[in-house]
Amino acid sequence: MLKDLEIEQIKNVLKTGIGEGFLAGANLMIIKNGKELFYHEDGFADREKKIPIKRNSIFRLYSMTKPITATAAMILLERGEIDLYDPVSKYLVGFKNQKVMQGDMLVPAEREVILKDLLSMTSGLVYSGESLAGKSIENLFEEIKDELYHDSSMTTLEIANKIGECPLAFQPGTSWEYGTSADVLGAVVEIVSGKKFGDFLKDEIFKPLGMNDTDFWVPEEKRDRLVKTYEDNGRGLELYTQNHLAIMQMMDKKPTFESGGAGLVSTIDDYAKFANMLLCDGTYNGIQILKPKTVKYMTTSTLNSQQQSDMDLWDTLCGHSYGNLMRVMTDCTKAGVLGSDGEYGWDGWLGAYFSNSQTDNLTFLFMMQKTNSGTTSLTRKLRNIIFSACCE
Repeated sequence: MLKDLEIEQIKNVLKTGIGEGFLAGANLMIIKNGKELFYHEDGFADREKKIPIKRNSIFRLYSMTKPITATAAMILLERGEIDLYDPVSKYLVGFKNQKVMQGDMLVPAEREVILKDLLSMTSGLVYSGESLAGKSIENLFEEIKDELYHDSSMTTLEIANKIGECPLAFQPGTSWEYGTSADVLGAVVEIVSGKKFGDFLKDEIFKPLGMNDTDFWVPEEKRDRLVKTYEDNGRGLELYTQNHLAIMQMMDKKPTFESGGAGLVSTIDDYAKFANMLLCDGTYNGIQILKPKTVKYMTTSTLNSQQQSDMDLWDTLCGHSYGNLMRVMTDCTKAGVLGSDGEYGWDGWLGAYFSNSQTDNLTFLFMMQKTNSGTTSLTRKLRNIIFSACCE
């Protein structure tokens, strides 16, 4: 149980962050032993119009989409419809005959990118960078962004194939770098299932769990619940209206590109159902999405020592490893936050964050919308209060 003092500390940390202009508003939730322990909201969904954050506010997940994409892949895995050692080129022709950056040269890939590489971020696909690999991906996203509202905008499969045609930053499986792997994985799910990626997610995850506000866009009747995005211009927060990573900022049109890495919107209650499902070994309210053995695999680190050494360069993830599109705490004594070994989760570019701790039977969810956030200092402060209070 949270004591009154700890509840006040949580509220004060969030209120201070809003008062100092670090963020416009947010909501958070703590689930313990399968039951909601605490919910809190503060600040604005639209600061200019003074519209407050509410429990049913809709947030852009960005990279917190990735664990849902990994779940889709795990559904296919346990049904025997994919093999993690399948080459991606089996499904996407753009991944045939790939080239790899070696210094300033391009050389042939020594082996093909496989599905396991996509889930582990060991594919060589990146998001950006000064190399040809990074610039190629950046240019591709600019091309997609320019066509988002056109009738000829590229589809999930077309974009995945174009990603495959970009040079890889390293030989497949030899290193770790965060990148576009989940977008490609979404396209693979689409091909294997024979359904649009979004339809597969609805049929297999969202509808069974009752995640009624989770989708790749926001229909008009819900759009007043979509939280505004803000960025820090160096003098304070200002409204952010641009499209990013080929995602429509307004979320006002059903996209042809359903991004498995960044495209979903959701509410805190919807994502709580998904997180609870994972924490309860794949079942929520009697509905089984995954089997326990599958969840155990999905929530375990899959990196070898060489791959781990590259991930260790991410300073704020000390004590963590990675697997199946999520961080996994492997040594809580080295981490910069309070937690338990085996804890897993991920965050998003606008600050959406979730963590599941099997040891403590605890879920922590935090939703905000500020550019270039990921896991912020504010998020760490909040979870340190929560983990110290709820995980004795």
